[in-house]
Amino acid sequence: MNKTILIAHDDNNVLAGLEFLLTEEGYTVIQAASPAEVANIANRQNIDLLLTDMNFKRDTTSGAEGLTLIKTLTQMDSSFPIIVMTGWATIDIAVEALKSGANDFVQKPWNDERLLCLIQTQLKLSSVEKKASRLQQQNRLLNGEKHPAKSDEIIAESSVMKDLLTTLGDLAQSDMNILLTGDNGTGKSMLARFVHQASARFEQAFVSVNMGAISENLFESEMFGHQKGAFTDAKENRIGRFELAEEGTLFLDELANIPLNQQAKLLRVLEEKKFERVGSSKTINADVRIISATNANLNEIIELKEFRQDLYYRLNTVEIRVPSLSERTSDLPALADYFLDKYSQKYNKPKPKLSEQSLKVMVNYSWPGNIRELSHLMERVLFVCKDSQIEPDHLRLNGEISSSTSNLDDGTATIDEIERMVLVSRLAQHEGNVTETAKSLGLSRSGYYRRIQKYGLE
Repeated sequence: MNKTILIAHDDNNVLAGLEFLLTEEGYTVIQAASPAEVANIANRQNIDLLLTDMNFKRDTTSGAEGLTLIKTLTQMDSSFPIIVMTGWATIDIAVEALKSGANDFVQKPWNDERLLCLIQTQLKLSSVEKKASRLQQQNRLLNGEKHPAKSDEIIAESSVMKDLLTTLGDLAQSDMNILLTGDNGTGKSMLARFVHQASARFEQAFVSVNMGAISENLFESEMFGHQKGAFTDAKENRIGRFELAEEGTLFLDELANIPLNQQAKLLRVLEEKKFERVGSSKTINADVRIISATNANLNEIIELKEFRQDLYYRLNTVEIRVPSLSERTSDLPALADYFLDKYSQKYNKPKPKLSEQSLKVMVNYSWPGNIRELSHLMERVLFVCKDSQIEPDHLRLNGEISSSTSNLDDGTATIDEIERMVLVSRLAQHEGNVTETAKSLGLSRSGYYRRIQKYGLE
């Protein structure tokens, strides 16, 4: 990626010589003749490195102007790399510059090769630091979320799923936006991770955002980040989801829940591939691949004027429908076995087997909650079934799945385990409908999502 270097000096000949040297190396160069001009440019534009003199006024040698400038810039962005230019007899000024926040210094007259080496080194260090900062925030955000899926980790024995994975694998080679549609619980988030893992961006971040869990007043801060002091609770700089996903993939789940008046802001970023943090006028480039998902009929929502048509067109360069579980019943035995194995290890319980009759019942069931319902059912059955084999009575698929904790608790479950099982059961009752599930439990939407995240039920 082309890097932008800001050169600050009061001698036009020096500026011209440095610009020629650096542009020949492929850098974009911006010139400034005073500290005020440097601060103004750095506040408005995305600068990768500053190369600055320490004295700007004629006949001054104290370096005070340069020191003040360095302190100002490091307060704006502590990761901003700065190389200062000093005379051979002013090493003490160089030392003061380093103490104030500069990263390195070069003596005048400089050697071109040494200067280019210093610039390259500082740019690499800055890139590593920024990546480390993004990874730290990603880890806090993802909270142990599983690494993006590979094709051999996705159960696809049915022809419809094999065809789908082939299509997504082909699309992964492009950078086009993908919209995944289909019912709740069909595995859209895992397929989004699969696309990322199969793409050229696989070494970069995969950042997933549940749009239904972001309140409207925090939308901009969550998506684009904010500067310290931008609002009352902004105690420090925060990186938004677009920055976290830089050069990687941003997955927008529950797309239809984006507030209408925030959709224009998202559209602008998709069109211009640029954004600003809240409280900052500095433009940041957005090199991000967008995958989004919804179970809603967006065309109907567009007709109701609740979703922007131009945003829809930006997001669905290609639209892929994910089949429901009832359309891929040949995957049921392997999926059920996978979940039984997963939960038996998690709870340290013996793994029972599904009887042939149970499998027949499952194949004939409609699965309104899809794979999510199957996962929850296998987790519940592990506590209900006291035998080595799961029979149809254990499944209770002919009627409503009971949410009674007396049916779920084997006498050893903790409060947290019981609460989790109630959430699982109630979510299955309401076929994955978030609003109805939260209402039935007497929870607010945010309270519901807090518990969902607490128990890893996303």
